[in-house]
This record gives sequence, C-alpha cells and structure tokens, in this order.
Amino acid sequence: MTDVTSDAYDDLFLGIPLPLPRPADGREVRDLAYPRFTVLLEPVRRLAVVTAVNIDGSELHDLPRTGEWQLDARVPAAEQTGPAVYAANDLDRGHLVRRRDPGWGSTAEAREAMEATFFYPNAAPQASSFNQSKELWLGLEDHVLQFADTTGERVSVFTAPVLADDDPPYRGIRIPRRFFKVAAWATQEGGSSHLAAAGFLLDQSELIDVSQGALAVPALGAFRTFQVPIADIQELSGVDLGELVAADVLPRFDGPGAPVRGEAAWRPLRAPADIVLS
Repeated sequence: MTDVTSDAYDDLFLGIPLPLPRPADGREVRDLAYPRFTVLLEPVRRLAVVTAVNIDGSELHDLPRTGEWQLDARVPAAEQTGPAVYAANDLDRGHLVRRRDPGWGSTAEAREAMEATFFYPNAAPQASSFNQSKELWLGLEDHVLQFADTTGERVSVFTAPVLADDDPPYRGIRIPRRFFKVAAWATQEGGSSHLAAAGFLLDQSELIDVSQGALAVPALGAFRTFQVPIADIQELSGVDLGELVAADVLPRFDGPGAPVRGEAAWRPLRAPADIVLS
C-alpha cells in the first residue's frame, strides 16, 4: 500500500453533529486522514493526541489480517514513533484505531481501511504482556456495538494515549502510562435522537519500568481498565471532548471544571458485565 485515501472521520456519521476533538490548548498537531478515521499526531511527543473512527457494525467485514507497519510519508519520520522504538524489547505496536474498526462497506473498501491502520501514527507503545484486563480493553468497541444494535450499530470511537509530562523516557520518546477511549452512539428518546457516550481508561503503569535506563516489564504487573467520567478524561488528556462530556452515561455530579476524582472514584472493569452503558 502506497497511497492513503482521505475520506477521514465523519462528524455527521451518527446523525448528530460530533466534531473531531482537539487539544484544548491549541497545540500544533498534524491532521492525518485515513479511510474512515483521522489521527491527530502530536509532533513533539511523536504520538497521537486523538484518533477518531466511524464504525458501522452492520457492515463490518471479518477479513484475514493484511498490512505491514510503515511510516506515513506525509509527515517527517522524526515526528513519528517508528520501528526503532519497538525493536528488541517487550513493547507492542498498539493499534489505537483497531484494525477491524474501519473495515466496513465493500470488501475492497474494508481491506483498504484495515491496511491503513498499520501506519505508525496510529500506533503507541504498549506492554506486550497479555491478561484479562487487556482483553477487555480490546473488546470495548464490540461491546458498545452490541449495545447500540437497536439504533443501527453505528458508533464513533476516540482513542489515544494520555500524553503526560511525567511519562517515562525511552529511546527518544516518552512511553504513555495511560490510554483513553470514548465511545459515542445515538439513542432514541421521545421521538428524537440524542448523543450518548462512555469513557474508559487503560493503565499500564505497573508494566513499564525504565528506571535502570532500559525497558523492563515487571513479572507481577498488570493492565488495569476503568470506566471513568469523560470529564476526567478531558482533564487528564488535555483534549477538548466537547459534547461528549455532557453525553456521558456515567456522569460526574460535582459540576464542570471540577478536579479529576482519580482512581479511587473510578469504576474498575473486570468483565463486560461491569460496564455501564445506560
């Protein structure tokens, strides 16, 4: 694959206007359009600050995995976290927009979109250790799609690492300790459509240790997954999530602009049954 189509994230996909979230501080980003998704690449951190994808669950394909990781020629290699960061260690190239998510429509369209997810701006370093919590994180979109089945199975998902200043340095980048995901869908109430959304956080802090100058993955570490107020995600990530905050199915009751409540007040997820979507 050498070319990238540019139909990108559609902010009217749900039938309700939902603009692409952007950094609240107006920092410079690179807008990269791919089939049915968009990546906002933060050139200083060399990682995405936001990704946004439209998923039509009624037209998804289950195609064999094709595509190879590659740099995006539209931006300098020095602004991307490329193959050197992932070489000879226990880091995975963690898809932000999942391979399957934009893979809908015709078979050719689905294959092109799936292969486009293998550009490095759509990846972020994740510990390779696999456990039940990470499996849950990987399946959140599927769970939301199943829930949204009665409204046409259309979901828009926003995913990115939380780019914190105290993320540990490694090979010229800083490895994110947390990742956020916000899923949005339309609900029918009183004869009209309303936006609904749910926010999630994955924490890999226990699995990332660079204190000795090299990456180490503690044997007893674990991924931790939470459902959290979208307002908390907005504060932690520095991304303006707009209408998604008000549409949260897990609202905060301490008012807008309140400080992040933190892990003690978040909802830990151990199985899909723990997720609140209504």
